[in-house]
Amino acid sequence: MTSFDRRDLGLLLLRLGTGGVLAAHGTQKLFGWFGGHGIEGTGAFMESVGYAPGKASATTAGLAETGGGALLALGLATPAAGAAAAGAMGGAAAIHTPNGFFNAEGGYEYAATLGLAAAGLAVTGPGRLSLDHALRHVVDRGWMVPVALAGTAAVTAVVVGLRNQRMRKEKEGEQEALFEE
Repeated sequence: MTSFDRRDLGLLLLRLGTGGVLAAHGTQKLFGWFGGHGIEGTGAFMESVGYAPGKASATTAGLAETGGGALLALGLATPAAGAAAAGAMGGAAAIHTPNGFFNAEGGYEYAATLGLAAAGLAVTGPGRLSLDHALRHVVDRGWMVPVALAGTAAVTAVVVGLRNQRMRKEKEGEQEALFEE
């Protein structure tokens, strides 16, 4: 039996916390659990903030958060799980960026923190208290880290770029009021 140290315990706690929060947020989107709005409500919201089609965007985000979060918590397929969760949080951060950094003002602080924690776990690995370790890292190879993160970064950049393009087109037809009433 392999012993573990405080690094492994720390990684376990970080995986459980980050993965659990991500999975809970994802189930809000997918199933309406924990006060969420399910696919219909989340899809309508996603459409309103430029992610179209809304239902597909809600499903993708929900699966990335739920699946990525659950896999992170278990320490299974850690590079792919962390990358998927980080990509979802990149998309969430794009929505909140106009509000600045701090979450209290509706900023991207929370999404960025979850995304960075997930990416950090993808890079660092799950530690010895994980399914990856128990399965001899079959789905946690060193080469998977850059592949998963680069692939996710590319897809996220395209999705967020298309969203930003939609938002700019929407604003082109709008004119701000010249005088306050």
